[in-house]
Amino acid sequence: MRKIIAITGATGFIGTKLALAHVAVGDKVKILSRRNRVDIALPDSVQCIQGGLQDLAALASFVSDVDVLYHCAGEIRDEVKMHSLHVDGTANLIAAARGKIGRWVQLSSVGTYGAQRDGVVTERTELNPRGIYEITKLASDQLVIEASLENAFEQVILRPSNVYGSTMSNQSLFSLIGMVKRGWFFYLGKAGASANYIHVDNVVKALQLCGLSANAKDQIYNLSDYRTLEQFINLIAVGLNVPAPTWRLPEWLLRLPARWMSKLPKFPLTEARVDALTTCSIYATEKIERELGYRHLVSMEAGLVELVEAYKANQNDKK
Repeated sequence: MRKIIAITGATGFIGTKLALAHVAVGDKVKILSRRNRVDIALPDSVQCIQGGLQDLAALASFVSDVDVLYHCAGEIRDEVKMHSLHVDGTANLIAAARGKIGRWVQLSSVGTYGAQRDGVVTERTELNPRGIYEITKLASDQLVIEASLENAFEQVILRPSNVYGSTMSNQSLFSLIGMVKRGWFFYLGKAGASANYIHVDNVVKALQLCGLSANAKDQIYNLSDYRTLEQFINLIAVGLNVPAPTWRLPEWLLRLPARWMSKLPKFPLTEARVDALTTCSIYATEKIERELGYRHLVSMEAGLVELVEAYKANQNDKK
């Protein structure tokens, strides 16, 4: 049956693919965007409501007669804007959506669990966000849950780990590929650190399951794929046809400088980056697999092949 779908953040990395996935199955899609319609690379069948999360008139039109609303809008760079978008914007959207939509699907982040150094992180793990992005995303989640408890709408929260794909604007993984290619990459600390990533196509599939499955009502799901850091880097090296890195330094050697100097402008080494290279935690996906029948569409092996090929193409374009 054709659904009416509304998506915030639909011109972003994940939202664009989500909109196209719903168009492909014949759903009616509405998006909220400040951009002019002619500047949005989506089919003409997609209805664009021009405005932002502070525009109450636009929000009223956006949520009208909607079956599933996906809240994918997010600010990942400018900390000054995060509270306004994630908290105030969500509150405005909730006020407009009360009694007007069937289900709200919230795109959140495993960052709401905080810096987990080891072990298995499940949906029952204590929430302990550390950065402004993670704190404001959790505040947004809590607003949605509270509204659902007041019978404003059904809700589902999806918390993916690091989302990647060839069209992502975040350049961190492309920079990592460049380091491996140049022979500059080295490991920190003991072997067996975790690489927790999830391909964007898998996130889109999970979002759709959250939006359409009866079992998903009022649930929270984690989403991630996992390889050891050694496996992850070796896959990149194979794709580049270069030797796999073998250098390894003790963690303490870089953690102390990172702690002392990370506040300096443009200093490349931060504690967060040291954490990312040494964490041994993984994010369990058993719940979404068991309750919604979720399975990865794109394996990490296939996803990294795609990413390395995109890196090569980009390098060729620069020549």
